[in-house]
Amino acid sequence: MKIENLGKELEPLRNTLKNHLLYTQLDSLDDIKTFMESHVYAVWDFMSLLKALQRSLTCVDLPWQPRPNTEVARFINEIVLEEETDRNELGEPKSHFEMYLDAMKEVGADTEKVQATISSFNNLNKISNQIKKAQLNQAEKDFLQFTFDVISTRQPHIIAAAFTFGREDLIPDMFLSIIEQSGSNGPSRYKKLEYYLKRHIELDGDEHGPLALRMIKSLCGADEQKWDDVKVYSTKALKVRIALWNSIAQTLEKKKSKLVGTL
Repeated sequence: MKIENLGKELEPLRNTLKNHLLYTQLDSLDDIKTFMESHVYAVWDFMSLLKALQRSLTCVDLPWQPRPNTEVARFINEIVLEEETDRNELGEPKSHFEMYLDAMKEVGADTEKVQATISSFNNLNKISNQIKKAQLNQAEKDFLQFTFDVISTRQPHIIAAAFTFGREDLIPDMFLSIIEQSGSNGPSRYKKLEYYLKRHIELDGDEHGPLALRMIKSLCGADEQKWDDVKVYSTKALKVRIALWNSIAQTLEKKKSKLVGTL
């Protein structure tokens, strides 16, 4: 019952995200560009969370040795396969991050900044300083810093908490809201973005989400301290996501106010 109780405790934060004002602001091409140019960092750093779990829960060393929890190892390997080498709308193998960049290009969003930024993140031991120096707003920096703070714990249950409750378990609700509330000028006009969103809804809602919850239960077991850790880090993960959403919403509001002022 612990996983169900945790879900209930996190529900207010999840609802804050699910019903965020941001979704109703995505009603033009420029709005979608703005959203994607900030959200792309969450798409990128997700892969580092996933790879940290793969390092911890599967064997990526030589000589190879079997892992005790093959169910969790299989789950992680399945997600790596689909996130790192999925097929795009043309059937070409690509990572979801690369698919997202393609969708950004389709709508005319800037991809040069994010590519230059992530290229500067080239040393895990110096990543905090590199994030501080990056030309990003504070919410984006805080979001990335939290991710790598989580990874630095090297605790699989903590990494899984941020992965599950801050990302995988949340994405279907967020993306459904974007599709439903962004109106006639929303993602359905842009085939690459539409494919990306629907693919995530399909994978995360039907497959990854439920399996991620089983992973949490397997990693925590009857260890009360681990369950407490999961609650703390899940809460933090949701809060930094809300802060990122607030930042994007504020940027959109400022742009709309300036546009009104010029009329």
